[in-house]
Parts: sequence; C-alpha cells; structure tokens
Amino acid sequence: MSEFDQEVKKAEQELEQQSLVPVSPQGEEFGSSLDDEYLGDLKMQAQEYQQKFQDAAIKAKDFASEKFAQASDKFKEISNKDPKELVEEAKEFARQKPGQTILISAAVGLVLGLLLKRR
Repeated sequence: MSEFDQEVKKAEQELEQQSLVPVSPQGEEFGSSLDDEYLGDLKMQAQEYQQKFQDAAIKAKDFASEKFAQASDKFKEISNKDPKELVEEAKEFARQKPGQTILISAAVGLVLGLLLKRR
C-alpha cells in the first residue's frame, strides 16, 4: 500500500470517528435523510468556523491598529527630538542593557547583510 493510500485510509478513519461524513455507504442505510443530516452538520461546522475566523480577523485588525498607532506616536516622538539627544539616549540604553544592545546590533547587521547581498 502506498503512502498516499495510507493517508487516505487514515483520513477516512478520522472522518468516521468524528462522524462528520459517511465514508463508505452500505446499501439503503444511507438514504437522503442521513445525507441531509451530514450536510446539515457540515454546514453548521462551516458556519462555526466562519464565525471563529471572523472573530480572529477582528482581533487581528484591532491589534494591528493599536500597534500602528503606537508606532506612529513613537515615530512622532523621535522625529521631534534633537539628533544629539537621540544619540545620548542610545548610549544610555547601551550602558543599561549591553546584552540587548548586542542582540539588536547583530539583528540589524544580519538584515543589512541580507539586503546588500541580494543586490
């Protein structure tokens, strides 16, 4: 049995266990009423997933809007400062948190290296 056939059998077994859809109809037992029942269950589950997806999309939009507003405020704050003041703040940050400074420098170097390598 090929790997594909094994995966198909595994999927069929999972569907049977969850009673989502009939995998192998047997005779008259699977009439239109049972088909309607399975279709109704599938439709209900699809609606539940649609609602979950919409909720997640709304949360993601709210999160992105909040972060965009924070970034915009920070950009305005930085653009209003004197360059000498920014340099002094960077030096003070480096004194207080040398480990983070090294990691940030390494990340910036990596990104710049990748950008320049592509050219």
